[in-house]
Amino acid sequence: MEEIANALELKNELDTLRPIDKEKEAIIMQKFRLDWNYHSNHLEGNVLTYGETKALILFGITAQGKPLKDTLEITGHNDAINWVIDLVKMERPLTESFIRDLHSLLLQDSYKESKNADGTIVPRKISAGKYKTTSNHVETVTGEIFYFATPEETPAKMYDLLNWYNEKIKEENVNPILVAAEFHYRFIRIHPFDDGNGRTARIVMNFILMQFGFPPVIIKTEDKANYFAALQLADAGNIEAFVTYIAKNLVYSLQIMISGAKGESIEEEDDLDKEIALLEQKIKKIDIIKEKTKSDYLSDLFQISFSNLINKFEFQMKKFEKIYSEYHFDFDFDGGKYKNLKDFDLEKINTALNRNYLDINYRYLHFKKEGLENIYFESNISVIFFKDIYHIKLNEKDILENPYGTQLTDSEIDKIVKSEVKRHKEFIEQKIAEQENK
Repeated sequence: MEEIANALELKNELDTLRPIDKEKEAIIMQKFRLDWNYHSNHLEGNVLTYGETKALILFGITAQGKPLKDTLEITGHNDAINWVIDLVKMERPLTESFIRDLHSLLLQDSYKESKNADGTIVPRKISAGKYKTTSNHVETVTGEIFYFATPEETPAKMYDLLNWYNEKIKEENVNPILVAAEFHYRFIRIHPFDDGNGRTARIVMNFILMQFGFPPVIIKTEDKANYFAALQLADAGNIEAFVTYIAKNLVYSLQIMISGAKGESIEEEDDLDKEIALLEQKIKKIDIIKEKTKSDYLSDLFQISFSNLINKFEFQMKKFEKIYSEYHFDFDFDGGKYKNLKDFDLEKINTALNRNYLDINYRYLHFKKEGLENIYFESNISVIFFKDIYHIKLNEKDILENPYGTQLTDSEIDKIVKSEVKRHKEFIEQKIAEQENK
């Protein structure tokens, strides 16, 4: 294959320039890392722009008005890349444990919407670092079902994949480009996780390449159609087409790294556009800070943090349905009751904020009318806004305090939900013990 031959020739040229000056290498790797983070996530539907991605990674500036999950995807992916770069230096072997650890760092526990058989949308927990528990076959554009490995087959197929890899790298005159590209494809055909398979496949492929002294391959979002077309050709039995596609993109990365090692510019034609986008993002943040009112910050918190907290809370609490005859939930605010955060009267909220105090109380109640006696469970989550700080109380106890404009993190939300789920479970166990002792 001509592309592989070109890549190997460029790799030899790169090796003659080694060791690369540390500052030059840092500049090169920063460019690769920024491009890798943006493109790999954008391929999977992340909506952050390149400028927003760069602002987040380099300066910690979060994109306003964008989904929180997209921000978390970028930060998790960047952590995963940095971890892999460190492990390359340590010469860590590729194992199933490595891949599961990578997936945990990349994805973390999250929720994803999925459809039931009746078409209803429900949140589904994605367990990071664990192989899938439900089938993740996909429907093609022709209406046919494309089948990946079943959950039952996955552990054995992953075991076989790692055995295949370890045998391949022991071969004399091993070609790491062929091995890395084929590993990517074989991994995708298994689709071992509920989510994040594409991002994981690309990181592992680059881990293999970097272990052999190659730079990472960046699959650009504008080349998405060609990338998927190459994968589909491999599905049809033409694995060479996919290997050729990977080698072609590797040639491009090698050319950038060689230019950087020589002290030449590694800016691409669209890099100025990216830099301007970054400047726009910084200016936009300044304008937002100047223009945003308390009600603006409150609206953002409702749409992102609080809706995420309530959705996760209700999703977990509804698992107790079989124990109870009924349940309901509502919000109390300024004498009114609401069933949804979106139904709040914004004019009343603004009036309350002008008084520098706002208390929103979320109640979730379970009732048991038959069977066990005296089964009544209530959860209360209060959000209190006072001056420039908001407090969160759980059953009248202060558990969190944040300044305005600060979103709740996933770990903070999970801590709140898990503590109340645990209290609920212990409450039921206590009621059962009381009945048994009668």
